[in-house]
Amino acid sequence: MTDPLYAEALQPFAGLLEEAPRSGMPDPNAMPVATAGADGRPSARTVLMKAFDERGFVFYTHLDSRKGRQLRENPRAALLFLWRHLREAGVQVRIEGSVSQVDDAEADAYFASRPRMSQLGAWASRQSQPLASREEFEARLAEVEARFRDQTVPRPPGWSGFRVAPESFEFWYGASFRLHERWFYARGADGRWTRRMLQP
Repeated sequence: MTDPLYAEALQPFAGLLEEAPRSGMPDPNAMPVATAGADGRPSARTVLMKAFDERGFVFYTHLDSRKGRQLRENPRAALLFLWRHLREAGVQVRIEGSVSQVDDAEADAYFASRPRMSQLGAWASRQSQPLASREEFEARLAEVEARFRDQTVPRPPGWSGFRVAPESFEFWYGASFRLHERWFYARGADGRWTRRMLQP
């Protein structure tokens, strides 16, 4: 059974995500993802959230990319959603939690839904690895196009998704003069969620 406070945190997030496109903001599902490897050095980049439910927030990547390697070394991440044009002075939602790889069936289903050129690009790219020239990548892409011509493009073996299972949420509602409203939800060691208001 889902903890009532966890369900309470998911509800406003879903509402904000639905509201954000009406504010004119492009890619309302964009989120910076912060990770750190075994050495503890942090890094961040923006990706697109592709699914969320009570199990967590899902994005996709090459497993051998920098974030993929870091998440396998240290399976924790922080996410941030920033919707500048919502409410009085913008809304931020910060999420931190543990990370696990999605199962093959889920990754296969999402990959099959992608545009064909995005599928081919996933095969052609050795994400985050050095590239001598753009021409080198274009040649690899042409090879992949020829390889899968008139075929369904399967998911590359080194490409999958990660799910961030929340352990905390912070909802930050901006206000004039920095008199913001902040609500913090956290899961304790006993698995129970708590909620408290934070000072601006």
